[in-house]
Amino acid sequence: MRRSLRFELASRYAVAVAVGIALVAAIGYLVLRAALDRHIDASLLSVASVQASSVTEDPTGTMRFHEWDMTAEEALSLGDLNRYAQVWNESGQSLLRSRYLTGDLPVDSTALRKAAIGELAWSEGSLDEQHVRSIFYPLGRLGASHERHILQVAAPLSARDRTMRTAGLFLLGIVVLVSVGSFLGSWWLAGKTVRPVHEIIAQAERISGGRPGERISAYAETREFESLVQVLNMMLGRIDDAFEAQRRFTADASHELRSPLTALRGELELALRRERDPDEYRRVIDSSLEEAVRLSRLTEDLLALARSDAGVMTLRLEEVDLGERLRVAVDRLQARIEDKELSVSVEVPPEATGLYDAKLVDQLVWNLLDNAVKFSTPGGAIEASIVPSGEAFVLTVADTGPGIPEEAIRHIFDRFSRVDDAHAAEGTGLGLSIVQAIAETHGGSVTATNWDTGGARFQVRLPRAIQP
Repeated sequence: MRRSLRFELASRYAVAVAVGIALVAAIGYLVLRAALDRHIDASLLSVASVQASSVTEDPTGTMRFHEWDMTAEEALSLGDLNRYAQVWNESGQSLLRSRYLTGDLPVDSTALRKAAIGELAWSEGSLDEQHVRSIFYPLGRLGASHERHILQVAAPLSARDRTMRTAGLFLLGIVVLVSVGSFLGSWWLAGKTVRPVHEIIAQAERISGGRPGERISAYAETREFESLVQVLNMMLGRIDDAFEAQRRFTADASHELRSPLTALRGELELALRRERDPDEYRRVIDSSLEEAVRLSRLTEDLLALARSDAGVMTLRLEEVDLGERLRVAVDRLQARIEDKELSVSVEVPPEATGLYDAKLVDQLVWNLLDNAVKFSTPGGAIEASIVPSGEAFVLTVADTGPGIPEEAIRHIFDRFSRVDDAHAAEGTGLGLSIVQAIAETHGGSVTATNWDTGGARFQVRLPRAIQP
């Protein structure tokens, strides 16, 4: 069962306080009992010393206790002040009892043996349903004739036991009161502590997709919650950016799909309005095929980006020679290069092999070179190179086109981003976005700058092998 944070905080604090106060109460209880026992033991030792002197003072060896002359009723009225005495031999045989004892004192055999060898010993037991504490005093200390005699003096513990019961109940009451008080106090304090969290949650729940830009302001100025509010607002900012990017992407994709579909539909509707000769039908079919190819290419690009966004762009890694892939792409573009009378230089090292997805690398290289050919001015130049850099290769493609405006560099890899509207019909506006997605999927990166000659330069850094 889930518990609230308020209850968790209050209960933990109350338990900690209860354990602490219970520990203090237990120590106090034990200290009080030890103090009372020391007082009783001192009294017993004092009485035992007096009685031992009385028992051993007669030169003839006759033993008698020093006792007040009083009636049995008077002795009984003394209650807890009574001290009972009895003399034993080392075998546990009673030799002498005080006047008002109706039976033998409780004998502890271990204490008796200890006293028999000359040591003081203590024990507790019951005398006529009374709880008593006894001292076993070796009389051999006072004369050789009493070497095997042991004096036992006992005192009732009723007063001590009553005091300890009262103290125990008092301490238990303190523990209960303090525990309840600490729980109530911690419940109130935990409520004040948790209240900001609830207010932050309430504000976060009121923020919806239809109200972008809204942020959490509750307790943003409080030091303890400042970081939490900042993190939540940063997360909301990223969500807003993602929503905006998705909205813009959806709108751009719809626009890009609408144009070729509209053109294709128009050509077909126009062809069906009247009978036409075979050449005219062939022209309509060729035009429709061109738009269908454009739609197919756009769909494939969108699918590639969708897989990248979802993190499911699967890599089929194998040994790939980047230099060979670069030369093959240049050969495929040779006809367009000759049409624009471009000069192309390719510089690759003897060994430029790494673990890559061959199909994706071909798409990356093709998009960069296709972009360079598209934007290069007639008679211009394209430079393509691969340079080893530590555990990676840097693929560079530069052209002598118009370059990238400074304000557009930071958006050059955005989807459907076009720097030059004159070339808008020549592509989908997704080529560089796909280049970036392929590079990052391989654990690399891509940057765009302007070349010294004024054209654009793209550099892709690809690790030789993807790090696990």
